[in-house]
Amino acid sequence: MSRHALSQSTPARGVAAPRRVLIVGGVAGGASCAARLRRLDESVEIVVFERGPHVSFANCGLPYYVGNVIADERSLLVASREMFRTRFNVDVRTETEVTHIDRRRRLISVRDGRSGNEGVERYDALVLSPGAAPVRPPLPGVDLPGVFAVRTIPDTRRIRSWIAEQQATRAVVVGGGFIGLEMVENLVQRTLAVTVLEKLPQLMPPLDPEMATALSEHLGARGVRLHLGDGLAQIEAGDGGDLIVVAESGARLPADLVILAIGVKPETALAKTAGLPLGPRGGIVVDAQMRTADPHIWAVGDAVEVPDILTGQETVLPLAGPANRQGRVAAEAIAGRATRFRGVQATAVVGVLGLTVASTGASEKGLRRAGVEQFEKVYLHPGHHAGYYPGAQPIHLKLLFSVPDGRILGAQAVGAAGVEKRIDVIATAMQFRGTVHDLAEAELCYAPQYGAAKDPVNVAGMLAANVLAGDMPVAAWSGLARTDAVVLDVREPDEFAAGHIPRAINLPLSQLRSRYGELPPDRELYVCCEVGQRAYYAIRFLTQRGYRARNLSGGYTTYKALRASGLTP
Repeated sequence: MSRHALSQSTPARGVAAPRRVLIVGGVAGGASCAARLRRLDESVEIVVFERGPHVSFANCGLPYYVGNVIADERSLLVASREMFRTRFNVDVRTETEVTHIDRRRRLISVRDGRSGNEGVERYDALVLSPGAAPVRPPLPGVDLPGVFAVRTIPDTRRIRSWIAEQQATRAVVVGGGFIGLEMVENLVQRTLAVTVLEKLPQLMPPLDPEMATALSEHLGARGVRLHLGDGLAQIEAGDGGDLIVVAESGARLPADLVILAIGVKPETALAKTAGLPLGPRGGIVVDAQMRTADPHIWAVGDAVEVPDILTGQETVLPLAGPANRQGRVAAEAIAGRATRFRGVQATAVVGVLGLTVASTGASEKGLRRAGVEQFEKVYLHPGHHAGYYPGAQPIHLKLLFSVPDGRILGAQAVGAAGVEKRIDVIATAMQFRGTVHDLAEAELCYAPQYGAAKDPVNVAGMLAANVLAGDMPVAAWSGLARTDAVVLDVREPDEFAAGHIPRAINLPLSQLRSRYGELPPDRELYVCCEVGQRAYYAIRFLTQRGYRARNLSGGYTTYKALRASGLTP
C-alpha cells in the first residue's frame, strides 16, 4: 500500500471524511460524470483514474489527425488534468490503472504506470467508465509492425510516424464500419492507395444492404478498392519489408500499413473479476440510473448494456453521445436526483470522401431479427434543396414505420449534402414517439438554397401516410421475381430504353389517361418510374378506375440499388 494512497483515503482522527466518488476512466462517460457531479455537489471529493495519458480527448477526431485535417494534436484534447483541477476541483490521475475492486470493503487497487507504485483507495460511490477495446482477432500476423488499431492519441502518433518513416503509399483497412471508413477517407487524404477488406457483403453493417450500395459505388469511383464478403485470414511480412494481407478467399493484398477496424468490445475485465453481472451482449448490466448490481457502483459508456428504445432489446452502443448522457445520469443519481437513461436509438453519421451516410433507429434487417413484422417502408430520392436552385444533390432516404399506427421505427439516408439534418429531425421525432403524420406536418426551415417547401422529411412522412391510408399501396420488392403482376413503367420512352426492370411494359404517365384501356383489368399492376412520384400519380388515377395498382417504392433508382446489393434479380 503506497503512502500516497493512504493519505488520500484515510481522514484525520476526529474529522468526518467527505463523501468520496471514484471514477475509473475518463474520455466521454467518466469525464462528463465528474464535471456534472461537481456542478451538483461542491462537498463531494471526486477522483478520476485514467490509465492513458489524457483524461478527456476526442476519439472521434483521431482519424482526422492521421489525415492532417486536424493539424495540431492539442486540438483533440477536450479537457486537461489542470482544467479539471482548477475549474471543477476534480483530482485526475492519468497513467494510473485500477486493477481490482474490493466490493465488500469498498476499496479499489491502483497502480501508477510511471513509478509502478501500488496502493488502495476507498470509495463511497464508484463509477466504471472503462470504454471498449479494438478487436484484434487471434490470427497470424496481427501484431506485426505496421499493423495498427485506432483508439487513442498514441495510436495516431504511431500511424503518422509509420507513414512518414516508411514513405507508405498503400494501405489495407480491415473493416468497413464507421472507423474503417473514416480511416479510408483520411488515408486517401494522405494520397495513399487504399483497399478495404470487409467480411460482410456490404459496407456500413448498420445499414440495410440496398442503402449501402451508393457508398460502395462512390468509393469505387474515388479509386478505393473494395473486397466485400471476404474476411481476414492472416497478415504476412513481405520480402521487401511490406505487408501482405491474406483474405479468407486466398486473395493477397499488399500494403505498407494495415488498419484493423473490425470493431470494438466492452472493457469488462475489472467488472467481471469484481463479480458484477454481464449481459448477453457482453456489457455490464445497469439499471435506468446506470447503477450496477452493486448499489455503490455505477457504470457508463461503451462497456454497458442499455435498452434499444425501438426493439426493447439490450445492446452495446459505443457512441460518444450516449456515453456523455449516461455519465450525466450517473452523476445525478449519485447526487440523489430522480433521473433515468431512456435508452438508445443508434443515431449516427459518417462522412466519406464527400458522401454522407446517416441513420437512426432500427434497420429493416434489425427489425426482422427482433421478430418485428408489422412494419412498412418507403424509399424516396429528393433533392437536398429546391430543384430550381443550382446545385441540388439527391438524398437517398429509407423510412421504416409501424403498421397501422405509423410510429417511426428508423431511417437511413445517403447523399452528398443535407443528409444529417434530415436524419436529426427524424431522430428527434422518434424520441417523442412520433409518427409519420408528425413528419408530414413538421414545420421546417425553408429557403431555396436550404430545402424545399415540402422538405424531404415532409415528403417521407406524406408517402408513409399515403401507404397507411391506402392511397398508395406498396408492392414488396422482395416479391418481384415471384409475382404474376404486370410491371408497369410510366416513364417516358427514352428513360425506359436507357434501363428498366425486366418484363416491365412502358406506358408513359403523359399518355396514361388516353391509353389506360390497354392495361389488363384482371391483373394486379406494379407501377414504377424513376423515383416513385410519377408512379404515385399513376396509381391514384388507376385505382379510381377500378385497377389494382401498387407502387414499387423508390422506383427504378431503388431497383438498381436492390439489384446491386443482391436483394432482387
